[in-house]
Amino acid sequence: MLVYLRLLKESFSFAINALRNNKLRTFLSLLGVTVGIFSIIAVLAAVDSLDKTIQGQLSSLDGNTMYLTNISFGPTDVPRWQRETFDEVSYNEYKTLESALTDVDHVALQLFVRRENIRYESELVSSVNTVVVSHEFIDIQVMEFEKGRFYNESESNSGRPVVVIGSEIAKSLFGDLDPIGKKVRLYGQKFTVIGVVKKQGSGIFGDSNDVSIFIPANYVRNRYGDNNPFMKFVVIIKPEKDADIEGVKAEITQIMRTKRGLKPDEIDTFFINLLSGLQNLIDTIIGSLNLIGWVISGFSLLVGGFGIANIMFVSVKERTNLIGIQKSLGAKNKFILFQFLFEAVILAVVGGLVGLFLVWVGTIIGSNLVEDFEFVLSPENMALGFFISSVIGLISGVIPALRASRLDPVEAIRTGM
Repeated sequence: MLVYLRLLKESFSFAINALRNNKLRTFLSLLGVTVGIFSIIAVLAAVDSLDKTIQGQLSSLDGNTMYLTNISFGPTDVPRWQRETFDEVSYNEYKTLESALTDVDHVALQLFVRRENIRYESELVSSVNTVVVSHEFIDIQVMEFEKGRFYNESESNSGRPVVVIGSEIAKSLFGDLDPIGKKVRLYGQKFTVIGVVKKQGSGIFGDSNDVSIFIPANYVRNRYGDNNPFMKFVVIIKPEKDADIEGVKAEITQIMRTKRGLKPDEIDTFFINLLSGLQNLIDTIIGSLNLIGWVISGFSLLVGGFGIANIMFVSVKERTNLIGIQKSLGAKNKFILFQFLFEAVILAVVGGLVGLFLVWVGTIIGSNLVEDFEFVLSPENMALGFFISSVIGLISGVIPALRASRLDPVEAIRTGM
């Protein structure tokens, strides 16, 4: 055992000395691996950071939350021309579902509308994300408040002109003033500010609550009616914690088919979209991004591997005479093999470590430059980068090392003279 440890130590020392004596060549060799490892780990770190941010934003919602509308959030077998004939979900259908559904905690109505301008005295914020929802929305999507509250059932049902605003909207309109009770102008009418949502940060799926305003759905319905082509109705359904999800979906389907008078041979003219389905779609996209990153970065690693192999062949050629002398003095094939193999692995590992360092620096710079988005370099990705660089060095160096170990000592000395 001690003999093998000594052999490894001496082989390692020879490899280090060889790399020190050829600094420029060593630098050029590890550059390819550095770029390859940097590319792969940078892509994986970026995708992991994106995934972490998305999952963090989805964590406030129950994965079993359902969105009933006439469009599908994911792939569907229904042709596009047929989907375009589906009627919008109506307010009456929302009220029917609210009263008839069992095993559900909350049913809310949301209207997707265009952006609006909001003004307070001389201050104006243009093109604000306007979230038009019924009062149950606060029980489905958890929101924290800096000040005030969300509108209640009475305010929601009557369509009272009250508004809840995001922290950035409050800052832009009121500065250091207390927004609660202030009158803002929206839709050409005065709205009373009753709440300010706590700062959330940037949103992955569009605007975050910070730059949004919330108003009762019935206010917009009373003003524009239910058949406005610029509004889209969505019913949000949150099942009970231990409810049978398929059973709830079947109940929704039965109520909607009865309400719309669909015949048994007719397809559903609506879609029940689960938030968990959206999460699965996101996971698929994240997986695809990772795969694309591997494919693209793999070419960089391939070039780096070829670079190391080429340098190792040159190194064997230059040291043929030395190899012959070592073997004539009793050096075994294993010693020569490990000597060149360690040289290749050390090259690749050093290049990989430099690549990981650059990714780490990049994550720090990226996190400081991009507000409310944290780039992370996980220990798993660091270990993966180290492992890949080691494997690249091992594969790139094995053939040159075998060739060096099999040289005939007499021929090697003669060739090197």
